Amino acid sequence: MAIAKSKNTWALLLLMLAGIVIGGFIGDLTNIGWLNYGQTFGLTSPIVLDLGVLVITFALTIRITIASIIGVIIAILVYRLI
Repeated sequence: MAIAKSKNTWALLLLMLAGIVIGGFIGDLTNIGWLNYGQTFGLTSPIVLDLGVLVITFALTIRITIASIIGVIIAILVYRLI
């Protein structure tokens, strides 16, 4: 009777997020031009909700670079090896 090895989706998501962060950090740290090439998108000016007592600011900006893509690829390879 063989026991099937199940992989956790949350582990893949966490590894991919770590790959994005570490890849972006390495890209900024090395200052190599082609690693920092990418696209930034999202809300350029934050949306502010002023309720008088409470002020809530919504903003989201995503920056995808070559270094972060390489980090995601490495994270997926690590996930497949685990």
